[in-house]
This record gives sequence, C-alpha cells and structure tokens, in this order.
Amino acid sequence: MAPLVFAHRGSSADLPEHTLAAYLRAIDEGVDGLECDVRLTRDGHLVCVHDRRLDRTSNGTGRVSTRTLVELEALDFGSWHPGCPPADGAEPPDATHTRLLTLERLLDAVLAAERPVRLLIETKHPSRYGPQVERRLVALLRRYGLAEPGADDPVRITVMSFSPLAVRRLHELAPALPTVLLMDALPRWPRGRLPAGARIAAPGIALVRARPRLLPALRAAGHQVYVWTVNEPDDLQFVLDAGVDGIITDRPAHALARLGR
Repeated sequence: MAPLVFAHRGSSADLPEHTLAAYLRAIDEGVDGLECDVRLTRDGHLVCVHDRRLDRTSNGTGRVSTRTLVELEALDFGSWHPGCPPADGAEPPDATHTRLLTLERLLDAVLAAERPVRLLIETKHPSRYGPQVERRLVALLRRYGLAEPGADDPVRITVMSFSPLAVRRLHELAPALPTVLLMDALPRWPRGRLPAGARIAAPGIALVRARPRLLPALRAAGHQVYVWTVNEPDDLQFVLDAGVDGIITDRPAHALARLGR
C-alpha cells in the first residue's frame, strides 16, 4: 500500500511555511494530509509557528509566547521567503502569504476543501504554558467536532509531539485521537515499543538512515511509521523501499509525482 504524503508546514519549499497560501497549495497538489506546529500566544490562542522565537520567519523578534494575537497579527510572516510575491507598488502584500496563521483559520481552510484531508498537529515543547497547550488544543478540536473521529469524517486529526509526556496527556484528554511520538534519537523503550499513549512512531530521516534496525523494530512492535522530513530523491526512495506508512515532506508535489499520483 502506498504511503500517505503529508505537506510539512504546507508546501513550504515553494511558499512561506505555515502560511495559508502554503497549505492551500498543498491541498491543490493533492496531498493526503498537512502538518503544522502549534504554540500558545500570551492570550491563549493557538498559532501555527514552528520556532520558539519570531526572528527566523517574521519581521518580529522575541518569543511567540510573550506576544498577544493582535501583536502577532501585525507582523509579516512571509516576505523572508523567496516564494512570497513582492508587494506591487501601493498594493499591500498578499495576506495569504504573509499573515500569521491561527489553527482556527487552518481548520476552516481544511474543512472548506470538501475532500478528505488528514491534519498532523504538533504541539511544541518545552513551553511556558505546559499542559495548557494540549488542553487548549483538545478544547478547540471539540468545538469543531474533530476530537472524536468518525469513519466518514473528511477531516481526520492526528496529534504529535517530541514529548512523551505531551503525547500521553493528549491521549488522556482525547483517547479517540491518533497520537504520534516524534523521534530524533533512539528511543529508550525496548524492542521498538512506544511509551503509553503513542500509537505511531515518527523518526527523522537522519535517524532511520543511521539506525537501519529501527524501522523493522518499530514495525515488529506493531506501530505505523511516518518519517520526516523527506525532501531529497534518495531519501524518498529509501523510505519507499522501507515501506513506511507516511512521508512528511516540504516538497509534496515531488513525492506525489514519484508515486504516480
């Protein structure tokens, strides 16, 4: 069975990561799913930003967690990227390429796609807000009717984290949601078994290349395996040969083309 293809922060090789434009491009390209990171603002909103600090992906500075949503909305989150169209004279920049993306706006866009889309949501830790990140996330998903997936639901949510504690907490808050443990080092748990609450393993491509016994061990323990971030042709062929269940990539169109889709 062919693996699922997930757009890592949207089609982020071509467009600014975590912008609405990047996610809409990925949906148009035909991905199976999208991946996003979420952080809490000072006033309790979930926003799609990877880094703890604003410096790399916006024209702001400082930590995301110290800013309110209104303050973050005033920043430009896209002009740093070569794929962001320049402002045309008096015309303002295209907001879909530069505006902060909240998780609510992303959920609205995914629901509006009117086709099956999986959404991988990574909760970022460590965070000054600790368990509030998962609590706010589950509350928002319940409001959208997405915390208890049904067989016919077009939008399916899976929650991920590098923190085993966060994964376990999420599983306790919303037992019906699939959970993924992200991995950038060999796990401490024996024989490929994941800790309580984690259903799917997601090692990085560097780890699975360095530790060839890892994928067979995870599969033997009964876990599905997603691999991130698979961008290069050789890495894509490697994970396809390994028979992984999901590919997380900045270049989803290339992965889909390789799969003949």
